[in-house]
Amino acid sequence: MYLAATKPNNATRTRRLADIIFETPDIERLLSYYVDTIGLSVVERTPDAVYLGASSQDYCVVLKPGAQTQCNGLSFQISPEEGDLGALHKLVQAQGIAAELRQDANPSINTSLHFKDPKGTNIEVFAKRTARSGQVASRGIGPEKLGHVAFSVTDVNKIVRFYVDVLGFRESDWIGDFFAFLRCSPDHHTVNFVRGKTDKMHHVAFELKDWAHVQTACETLGKQHIPLLWGPGRHGVGHNIFTYHRDTDGHIVELFTEIDRIHDEDLGYFEPRPWHEEVPQRPKVWPPGLAAANQWGIEAPHTMLEG
Repeated sequence: MYLAATKPNNATRTRRLADIIFETPDIERLLSYYVDTIGLSVVERTPDAVYLGASSQDYCVVLKPGAQTQCNGLSFQISPEEGDLGALHKLVQAQGIAAELRQDANPSINTSLHFKDPKGTNIEVFAKRTARSGQVASRGIGPEKLGHVAFSVTDVNKIVRFYVDVLGFRESDWIGDFFAFLRCSPDHHTVNFVRGKTDKMHHVAFELKDWAHVQTACETLGKQHIPLLWGPGRHGVGHNIFTYHRDTDGHIVELFTEIDRIHDEDLGYFEPRPWHEEVPQRPKVWPPGLAAANQWGIEAPHTMLEG
């Protein structure tokens, strides 16, 4: 079954994933992982947080001290020119969700909208951000950007409807009726939600340049004695080449390349690739199984399914 495209309001539509915010009881240990292993750079440091950037993304990871190891929030950007935070504020409040416009809540953002999504994740939405100057000096893997974040959720349909109807995401693919992949940019997915027993982050994903970069990343992880959980492989849904491992706080981290993209929403199909099953490849509902999970034939271990 193919999925119909939606036509969201440009004034409130999310355009990209900007940051993921982590709380950690050992900020120096997690910072060392993201700088020395992943290869992000410290952009700013305040008494309350450390802000990290990637080679093609000024800011992408925020580390904050806390009692638990958890994903504390996400930030998204709407159009710098057409975006209307006031209109989005009203739209969120119409869902019965408390929301607040704040000034200077982030060192690089003057005005942002703050609320919790239906699964309880802190969300920050902004239109404009001050760009940093200078290049990233990477000494680790060196990803291009923060790619997507996946969550285990107790009510998949509720969270999908919020992200589609309120934040302007589009449905890229489903696996059965329990695993949804949503996009807000040309990338196949920016967030994905799988039905689970609790509401929590499943994994965070960073995009690498190409297949050779994946190999280099695996060598880097190997030298640092960080074992792979799953991969390398190629997902059917999204068709990205992937590997998964855990960071020093136990979060699952995906490194990927060659993800499907829709560059023209009016056309409604993914840019053709030699490994596609269909021409053209359109958003659809996939039956559960290896064809959707890993076209190279290795099933996910139970440690991956548990998150």
